[in-house]
Amino acid sequence: MASIKYRLKKNKSDWASIYVRFKQGNQFDTEAITSLDCPVERWSDSKQEVLSTQLLSYKEVNKKLSEFKIYLKNEYEATKVVEQTILINNKWLKSKIDLFFNLQNIEQKEKEKIYFTDYIDAFILDSKTKRSRLGNPIKPRTIQHYNTTLNKIKAFENEKNVKIKINEIDLDFHNSFIEFLENKQRLNNNTIGGYLDDIKLFCNNADKKGIQISNDVKSTEFYSPTNKTNDIYLTEEEINKIFNCTFEFDYLDNARDWFIIGLRTGLRISDFLCLTKNNIDNDGFINKTTFKTDYPVIIPIHEQVKSILKKRNGEFPRKISDQKFNEYIKIVSEKAGITEMVEGSRIDKVTIDDGKGKKTNIHRKVNKKYPKFELVSSHICRRTFATNLYGKLDTLTIMKITGHSTEKQFLSYIKITPKEYAIKLKALWEKQKE
Repeated sequence: MASIKYRLKKNKSDWASIYVRFKQGNQFDTEAITSLDCPVERWSDSKQEVLSTQLLSYKEVNKKLSEFKIYLKNEYEATKVVEQTILINNKWLKSKIDLFFNLQNIEQKEKEKIYFTDYIDAFILDSKTKRSRLGNPIKPRTIQHYNTTLNKIKAFENEKNVKIKINEIDLDFHNSFIEFLENKQRLNNNTIGGYLDDIKLFCNNADKKGIQISNDVKSTEFYSPTNKTNDIYLTEEEINKIFNCTFEFDYLDNARDWFIIGLRTGLRISDFLCLTKNNIDNDGFINKTTFKTDYPVIIPIHEQVKSILKKRNGEFPRKISDQKFNEYIKIVSEKAGITEMVEGSRIDKVTIDDGKGKKTNIHRKVNKKYPKFELVSSHICRRTFATNLYGKLDTLTIMKITGHSTEKQFLSYIKITPKEYAIKLKALWEKQKE
């Protein structure tokens, strides 16, 4: 009968690793290290266990040693009922030690190959130390979006009372998931499209690792929904109204100055709100490496920005948070008379019914007509800059200033309406007639 015995490997330390010896007459005699160790003085060779000690959880160690003996005997007996001959040697013993003492890790790794949310968890964890092809770390905002997508999938699983496998991400899932996000979560198409983009990324990554995915993911029917947004921009006349407006309170004057700087530089809020005079070079240009894309841009200083800097003795306005900026520029725009009713989207309170009589208030983007100042936010700065220069400068020049890498990205910022194009054409014909 096979025998299993533990021993400590002698060394100069006060602690030693526990080894297991597995022997069956003349058939095999092999030994390997376990993942456990204990104080040398507290090991009992006769009892085959760790004696009482405060230096470690000795009861837990002894329990594992006892359970491993049973596990190893069962694994050995299982080899006798299979058709092929299994060689019991050091490699076999090590594999059994790995499977037993790291059982939870092994189980999790197996789950990551089967279940979608487990795979995404591992993908996100890996993303925190991963580098792009250019050697840059994955942006925290990107990882945050991965987590949001994961949470939406978990919410979908809870709604359907299922745990979705990776190979079940197919057109049926696609259609049900979109319906859930539209009707239950009340999300718009662009937001839903962002989640579907992540899902396709996760699936393609799994495919590259040899994990089976559905062919549906690669079909054109597995699309990411989108819709045309009614984003607004400010005309030159409206910008000038804001610039020339006088404010009673300093906090509004300070916010207005930052607003003008954003509108006249085309930078994102994460870039223009941290400008200092150190960003101005000897030739009078603003130099800034953008936070989001790590792209260096050089921007000439507009006359209105020069006026603001002169008013402040060469310094940029006082620092404020993104939240306060977005709050204050709505007040600034209203006081400057930007009150025209326009079609647009903003976050509003929406009441949803779960179908069982329970109503919940959530906040979602709602598209309808609002006074224009209510739709003003930091995003309008970059959009306004690109729109007002479009057609006056060549596209490539504007892109070099805004930092857009593709024309498609850039054109998504152009918000000139069809009627405005028609008015431009009418003005041209009037000029030609004169």
